[in-house]
Amino acid sequence: MKPQAISRRHFLRQAARSGAALTLAAYMPAHGQTLPEIVNPVTNSVEPGTGLLSWISINSEGKVTLMCNRSEMGQGTFQALPQMLAEELEVNLDDVQVAFAPANPEKYGPQPQEGSFSVRGWAPRLLHTGACAREMLIEAAATEWNVSRNDCYAENGAVINRNSQKKLIYGALVEEAAKLKPPTEVVLKKRSDYKIIGKSAPRKDIPLKTNGSAVFGLDKKLPGMKYAVVERSRRFRDTVKNFDDLETRKVPGVSHVFKVKRPVFSQYCEGVAVVADSLWAAMQGRKVLKVNWNDPDFELPDTASLEKQMRENLQRIGPQPKLENEYDHCIQKLEAVYETPYQSHSCMEPLNCVADVRSDSIEIWGPIQEANWIQADLSQRFNIPIERVAVNMTFLGGGFGRKGFPDYPCEAALISKEIQAPVQVVWTREDDMTAGPFRPGAIYTLKGGLTAAGRIHAFQAKTATQWIGQEWSPVPPSAPEAAGYNTGDFEGLLHPYRQGIPHYSFGGAGTHSPIPVMWWRSVYASTNGFACESFLDEMAHLAGKDPLTFRREHLPDPRYQALIDRMAALTNWRSRGKNQGWGVAFTECFTGICGHAVKVARNAEGKVRIEKVTALMDCGWYVNPDIIRAQVEGSIVMALGAATTHATTFENGKAVQQNFDTYSMPRIADIPPIEVHVMENDEKPGGVGEPGLPPFAPALANAIFDLTGRRIRRLPFSLDEIS
Repeated sequence: MKPQAISRRHFLRQAARSGAALTLAAYMPAHGQTLPEIVNPVTNSVEPGTGLLSWISINSEGKVTLMCNRSEMGQGTFQALPQMLAEELEVNLDDVQVAFAPANPEKYGPQPQEGSFSVRGWAPRLLHTGACAREMLIEAAATEWNVSRNDCYAENGAVINRNSQKKLIYGALVEEAAKLKPPTEVVLKKRSDYKIIGKSAPRKDIPLKTNGSAVFGLDKKLPGMKYAVVERSRRFRDTVKNFDDLETRKVPGVSHVFKVKRPVFSQYCEGVAVVADSLWAAMQGRKVLKVNWNDPDFELPDTASLEKQMRENLQRIGPQPKLENEYDHCIQKLEAVYETPYQSHSCMEPLNCVADVRSDSIEIWGPIQEANWIQADLSQRFNIPIERVAVNMTFLGGGFGRKGFPDYPCEAALISKEIQAPVQVVWTREDDMTAGPFRPGAIYTLKGGLTAAGRIHAFQAKTATQWIGQEWSPVPPSAPEAAGYNTGDFEGLLHPYRQGIPHYSFGGAGTHSPIPVMWWRSVYASTNGFACESFLDEMAHLAGKDPLTFRREHLPDPRYQALIDRMAALTNWRSRGKNQGWGVAFTECFTGICGHAVKVARNAEGKVRIEKVTALMDCGWYVNPDIIRAQVEGSIVMALGAATTHATTFENGKAVQQNFDTYSMPRIADIPPIEVHVMENDEKPGGVGEPGLPPFAPALANAIFDLTGRRIRRLPFSLDEIS
């Protein structure tokens, strides 16, 4: 049975046929400190421990099945979750199979795949559950042998009698173990005793993806399923005036042509759906469809007007008297402006979704990051009880935040309801790259002042951007957004800087636009990190200090000092050679801390080229170092593209870049050698998939300055144009 093909119903049926199954929850209702609280990564609020959050079963043959409540989009959840379970359960990793759980917050808990939450959010629960199951199996074996449970231990999928060396495999014990009450308190292993956690192990999804048996969204098929594409205006928020489908209906296989409204935050985007017996026929029908669009009732944005508005909004923030007073007393002062562009998510797998809408139910299959949100959204919009809305996750060919948005499943459901049949809706690459949502562009003004000793005394960062949160408010594109200051979080900036810098503030002003924006890998840290870490490098040079030493002086926390010291050792920083440029940057997001050191030099033609990237990840307690390395490598490649090769620009209310011919991705020859190291400490688990991206752009820009004396303050830039 292929792991990705197991439905919950099939899983329970198979467990019943096997005679008996020990089925446990990854989190059970408890009081006190018995089990950890669930913290929702979106709302940051504590979730009640009601019901079963993920099903774990051991059948009579000793096979362990984990109903994985997280999507797998390349980040390694499919491997890391069973690796944690297997450690405490004392089973061979080969004896653990994984099946995606459908959306069901009461049974499986919060299921959003975002914020690098899988390991840091689920480690305590899966370790506890594995230990509970182990102890129940040991108790069942002790009863069978009529010995003390202290005379028994578990190892490699079996319980062993210490005295007689008798052995019972888990499969022989599950019937009795299933009758026992799970213990509320168990002793977890010490980290030094781990056999599986902390070790690199072959990922369970790689064979499926290499032999073609993995099911992605586009692979899903249903009996009687139709195929649909949607003609969309390239201008944002256009509405359909009328359309001519005469030629479209002549295409063999085309069955339906009608208007559809896709919800995008608080707005709607209209299009014309073409439904056919095959995807090819639907696409050919779309090519000959003629649609007239209503002109929008607002000014069409372009990149120049957006940037102008951001600069004006920065001026609206106004001064902050207390910080200004401290800044005025500084010995040396510096101000700089940094600019970052809009970006497309551009997942390798374009958006797609299968929907089957009946009069009293909805079922969805597809590459989905936010199963709970999509389930609730469909229930509300179609007025169907949430328990009658099934959302099934497939493998994802990349997500980066885009596939957590509910618009494309809703559009598929609307089309299915209209044609009264299951349908697969497929977005073309052009649809995917021009409709958005995008990562918002941003402009920053930063200023800082130094003491006579070369320490930062006052620091201020102000941002103008499209705040993602304002997308849910039904406001006109021209409406002003409140501007102001805070002294709290500034995503991407290392937290201890708030202790090492006496006076600081962060200001911001929103920029309204009809262009939809949302999360992009590492969210605000991807742009905040570039501005702040580039500026800190400028401050270090103003102070006449080494960039690593300067950062260390402003980071009083020993954990962060250890990170900087390790980076210095890995790069031989104190003895780095001449005729090279070296840059460093450190950022923090989703409780993961990452540093990059970039080495650049000139080639024979005098062009600047990246010779090496050294990455150092501090994610605290971790599961699989090979997954960490893969995630950081992928983050660096993505960051390299965003820094040097691609951006989304706008003209007349339309995205200019429609495919990879104009939105260029880094090629394999562009990728420098990458070395990834992992810090060893006893900190709590932190994120990896997103924290590995933000340090790259500032580290590269700082390295270029070190080599050429030229500051990079605007992204993207071309390495070929640096001399």
